[in-house]
Formats: sequence, structure tokens, C-alpha cells
Amino acid sequence: MAGVYFVFMMGGAFGYRIPPAGWRPEGWIPPVAKNSMITSRHVHLKNAHKTKQFWLIWAVLTLNVSAGIGVIGMASPMLQEIFAGSLLGLPELKFSDLSKEQLTAIAAIAAGFTGLLSLFNIGGRFFWASLSDKIGRKNTYYVFFLLGILLYASAPWAAGIGSKVFFVAAFCIILSMYGGGFATIPAYLADIFGTQFVGAIHGRLLTAWATAGIIGPVVVNYIREAQIAAGIPRAQVYDFTMYILAGMLALGLVANFLVRPLSDKWFMSDEEVASLQAKTKAEAAGPTGSFGIGTGGLDGKALVAWAVVGIPILWGVWITLQKTFVLFG
Repeated sequence: MAGVYFVFMMGGAFGYRIPPAGWRPEGWIPPVAKNSMITSRHVHLKNAHKTKQFWLIWAVLTLNVSAGIGVIGMASPMLQEIFAGSLLGLPELKFSDLSKEQLTAIAAIAAGFTGLLSLFNIGGRFFWASLSDKIGRKNTYYVFFLLGILLYASAPWAAGIGSKVFFVAAFCIILSMYGGGFATIPAYLADIFGTQFVGAIHGRLLTAWATAGIIGPVVVNYIREAQIAAGIPRAQVYDFTMYILAGMLALGLVANFLVRPLSDKWFMSDEEVASLQAKTKAEAAGPTGSFGIGTGGLDGKALVAWAVVGIPILWGVWITLQKTFVLFG
């Protein structure tokens, strides 16, 4: 796995090219920002973390990811323990009643559920990020939090009535918003802090992801184990967890509401920006193109790059869909 990751990550890294300062696609006219949340100025990296907006967005990402990553960690056991024999067409059997062979069978079915969540994680990054271009980043996060609260709070109800369709659909949407949150946050930062240092600011903000990677699974697993130790039936141990995750999203909703445009004191002067961009231009070297669509369409390198990435993804989608058919079979 380490070798495979290394090849793909290095291929991606060497595919990047930094365009010269001021470069624009031929014929491109920058849109006029009509949203007061979108700045045309720039904040220096050394000042970004000194603003309350940085930490509010940090909280927004932490809480959104904590809820989503908690689900990723417990997706397979959650489906198995809640629906148990229902996954095999034996609704009368609880999780504790299943034989070793039946446990193996429902584990394979639950793997399909996990794979399906991964597909929505991928798709959500395209869908929600694109939607944010239309409705704005702040409004997109409002959707994440409001819809997420509704879905988490209704998950125990779906489990109680034994609705696999609603339960699976709810968590697929939740995971799409988990992925969408990652895809939207760089643009949110660019809107607030400008584009000059957005890459580095984003890097610092990703400490929120690391924090969520601790909070989400620890909270979910701790509550699950505490519920089991208290004698709560396995089909019900996740109910309280869902309400806790909904509460996290409610806090994220408040943090997102408090995000406001920065005051003028945080922005660099035009002279500072020009000096930085001139330095970037002086240091830029090598080709400025990349694997992509040129004036003549897809070139050979682009086709190879898309094939290397696309074929494994399509294979994974096919395998996941096969397992999904079993889940609802």
C-alpha cells in the first residue's frame, strides 16, 4: 500500500506547475464579485491565524469533519449491529443471535455500505464545491450543518422502523457533505483571505482535520463502548451517538454564522502584493502547462494521466455497485 501511495502521490506532485504571476487563460475575463464575503485583496500568511475568522472557519471544518469521520469509522459495525439478520432476509434474528457464518456474511454486505459511502465522499467533492460557486461558501456550509443535523437526528428513527433505504441514503448524503466540506474549504479561505497565500493558509487550517481525526472516532467509539457496557442492545447503542454528532453540527452552524468579512487592517497594500508577485515571477522556471486540455484538446500525457487515475476508480465503482446490489437484495 505504501508503494502504491508513493507512486500516485509523486505522479500528482510532479504534474503540478506554478503559472507565472498574473497568468490568465486566453480570453478569460474575471467575474465581478457581487458577494460581500468575497474579497479581491490579500492577507499575508503571517497574519491569517491572528484573525478570528481563521479560527471560526477552523471550528467549522473541525466540527463538520468530526461528525463525518466518526461515521466512517463505525459504518460497518453500525450497519451490522442495527440491521443484523435483516441483511440476510431474517429480520427476527438480532446481532447476538447470528452464527459465525452469518456474521461473516453480513460483514461482507456491510463492506458494500462502506464502499458506497466512499463513492458519495468522492462525488460530494465535485457536487458541493461546484454548488458553492453558485450559492456561496457560507451558504453551502449552512446546508451541510442544517441538513446534517436533520439526517443525524432522523437516523435512529430510520433504524427503529428498519428502513435500510432511508438509513443508507441518509449516511450517503452525510458522507457527500463530509467530502464536500474538504473541497469547499479552500475556496472559503480564498474568499476571506484572498488567493496570494491561500495554499499555505489551507495547510495550517488542515490541523482542523487532524483534530477531527481524534475527536470524531474517540467520541463515537467511547459512547458505543459505554452503551454496550451499560447493557444497551447493540441495535440501539448508536442512537445517543447520532444526537451527539447532531450537536457537533449545531455548534458548527453557530461558528459559520459568526464568520464575517475581514476588516481593512488585515489586508496587504497593493505595493506589498506587487512586490511578492514580482518575486514569484522571477523565481518561476520550467514549463507552465500541466496534464490537461490544451488548445488542441486532450494530449497524450493527459490521456495517460486520466487513464491511470480513472481506470482504478471505475473498477472500484463497479465492485462497490455489485456489493450495493447485495445490500438491497
